[in-house]
Amino acid sequence: MSHRMLSVAFVALVLAALGMTTGCNTVYGPHLGLFATPPIPVSPYFQDRLEDQAVWQERYARVPVLGPIPAGAPHVAMDPPSEDEVMRVLEKAQPVEGGTPFLHTTQRDNVRIVVEPIADYVDPPRVYPLIGPAQLHHAHYKCIIYYTKTTRVGWPIPYTDTDQEAQEVLYIDHNHFHMVGNVDTGPGAQF
Repeated sequence: MSHRMLSVAFVALVLAALGMTTGCNTVYGPHLGLFATPPIPVSPYFQDRLEDQAVWQERYARVPVLGPIPAGAPHVAMDPPSEDEVMRVLEKAQPVEGGTPFLHTTQRDNVRIVVEPIADYVDPPRVYPLIGPAQLHHAHYKCIIYYTKTTRVGWPIPYTDTDQEAQEVLYIDHNHFHMVGNVDTGPGAQF
């Protein structure tokens, strides 16, 4: 009888071990065996930073490849920089996030953005690796940001400084490619 109980216990142990090694139960980080893995807190700072990097990569970091420019048609650049893109570039250049509440904080209010095109030109065709024959289309923009900057300092002497006429000037380039020649962009086309 004890031999039978020993074999049943062994089979139960093997099934439990197999159940823990399936893909659904894979755990990264410290693993405590049969006990549950404790949750590992992630700072909101790091989570926001990773999300911002993903949004920037998805929206603005890639150079699109567009169809050819029709003969005789004017070459007009893609859309000018959006307000979101301008504010993200400004935040990279002069960060406002963070600060220490009740000690030192800065904020921007009443933001107004003016976007002016500076240049719009197309390079002659050439062969680019991984793209093929293409033309590089340059579009340069001057972005002026007008805002009210409020700085609050809480220690050692509390005071608030407000700059009603703060402004920043950013230069943003929107470059993209245009394919050259008779290009098949149908369903079976390979790039």
